[in-house]
Amino acid sequence: MRKYVAELIGTFMLVFVGTGAVVIAKGDTLTIALAFGLTVTVMAYAFGAISGGHFNPAVSIAMMINQRLSVKDGIAYIVAQFIGSALASGLMAILINALSLSKTGFGQTDFPKIGGGVAFLVETVVTFAFILVILMVTSNRYGNSQMAPLAIGVTLSLLIIVALNLTGASLNPARSFGPAVFAGGAALTHYWLYVAAPVVGAILAALAGQLFGSEEN
Repeated sequence: MRKYVAELIGTFMLVFVGTGAVVIAKGDTLTIALAFGLTVTVMAYAFGAISGGHFNPAVSIAMMINQRLSVKDGIAYIVAQFIGSALASGLMAILINALSLSKTGFGQTDFPKIGGGVAFLVETVVTFAFILVILMVTSNRYGNSQMAPLAIGVTLSLLIIVALNLTGASLNPARSFGPAVFAGGAALTHYWLYVAAPVVGAILAALAGQLFGSEEN
């Protein structure tokens, strides 16, 4: 149970701090990217030894494919991650109301400037890159347990900088879940893309990791 709660808290913090940087701090691209990236780093240092520090269903799927995580634990992780996201957006709703901010702005992801096909490609590619880095820096053969959380957080920040103005830079079905549910509208209608594309990216990353020897001892 401890590892499931760790995933819930880690995902809660990721969504709360990241979307808070968008909605409350009204940060620029770099601020938002660092909010998400640094939160992942801190949470990975805090909970990595307990749950592995996934905080992302796409990461858990890749870990299941590469047999680092059982299917039972993987499903429980994903449920915990979605709950954490919903709780974070629920708290954000309280703060939005307290500050009299727009009731439609929850830091949700969408792709108003590009077509669905390009958005799917972007989310697939950035998720693939992110998860491949995770698999390599946490591998028994090539990994570094002390530096892995930092490398993962920096990678997430860099990818968000590139993708933020294209798709909102989700790379994570849980990250987009809570904001989409509370914001509704196009974010909820397009939510399927923020599930499907990261899952495709995760599958490709798991296979690429195997090719590069991420699962070798």
